[in-house]
Amino acid sequence: MKVFIQAIVGQLLLSSYIFIRGYQAIPPTKKWRVPFTLFFILEISLYLTGFFFRKSLPDSIFIPIMQICNTWYIASLYLTMSLLVLELIRFLNRYIPLIPQVIKKNYAKTKLILFFTITAGVTILMFKAYHTVTHPVVRHVSITLPKKGSTRDSLKIVMMSDLHIGETINRSLVHKYVALANEQKADLAVLVGDIMDYESRIAVNQKVEEELRQIHAPLGTYIVLGNHEYRANINAKHKWLLQTGGTLMIDSVAMPDSTFYLVGRDDLVNKKRKPLHSLTKDLDPDLPVIVLDHQPLAFNEMVMNKADLGLHGHTHNGQFWPYPLIMKLIFECPYGYYKKGDTQFYVSSGIGCAGPPYRVGTVSELVVLHITFR
Repeated sequence: MKVFIQAIVGQLLLSSYIFIRGYQAIPPTKKWRVPFTLFFILEISLYLTGFFFRKSLPDSIFIPIMQICNTWYIASLYLTMSLLVLELIRFLNRYIPLIPQVIKKNYAKTKLILFFTITAGVTILMFKAYHTVTHPVVRHVSITLPKKGSTRDSLKIVMMSDLHIGETINRSLVHKYVALANEQKADLAVLVGDIMDYESRIAVNQKVEEELRQIHAPLGTYIVLGNHEYRANINAKHKWLLQTGGTLMIDSVAMPDSTFYLVGRDDLVNKKRKPLHSLTKDLDPDLPVIVLDHQPLAFNEMVMNKADLGLHGHTHNGQFWPYPLIMKLIFECPYGYYKKGDTQFYVSSGIGCAGPPYRVGTVSELVVLHITFR
């Protein structure tokens, strides 16, 4: 439902603006204006059908409706940005002659050319944005921790966060992600929150847990909760996560082997989650401590409790430009490697996506951490 409510902005504001400007740009004939108008009528009708009948429609109908409406919503954002740039040029032209006379003399033709140019440009952008989600990059990160266990000099961790399994990220995509993870031949695999999107039924019906059971890591797979695990069907999601073959960590500590600690925190949504010091107070200070915490908002707490490495997700690095710029105002570190005091952090942009299956100006990534103990 949240996705549809967000799309209201696109339907009522952006679509109206795009329709008005597009209607002005195309030739004033029925063969142009009738199909153009029908497109917007059909799109809004589809949206309203999905919104009002979302609980009664079968997934085979609801999911395509959601995908179409989400696609238009993202496309409408970039169509609007493009049109606003033209509005700015027109405004400045009142004071500074920016528009050549040849364009002014052929204004109708120019509007039609711009109509097709902007439409084609946004269409290409959308294809590229979808390809980014379906073809994640492998991000290799080298980290040195100033502690050393008795028998281990290094550790290779494959990290996935923000899969958001649901209507968008289905079993076939998870299969691709798992295959990519297994290619890295890591010692340890971690899933750092938001494994599921909103409803649990998609993952259950498609038996996506069978794919996650195929993750191969000698030291095991460890999972922590994200904020989306607390949205709808909470108990069903927890039960499903236990069927993935991984170890679900909720404010708990594990030793995958005898050389380092893995601390899995509950998500920050749970205001009663245990403080970090209660989890680490009895740990051997000579061994490395790696903390899995979905939201990158407890950096000071981790520094104070002398954690060596924090692994996070949640931000998606904004997912759609220009949101990455806003993320920098919200989070101390919204993406990438960061160090504060003696504690090091890596915040992943996530391998999946929330809502529309598109990324603009960000990447879907599988993180491979090459850790050296010294």
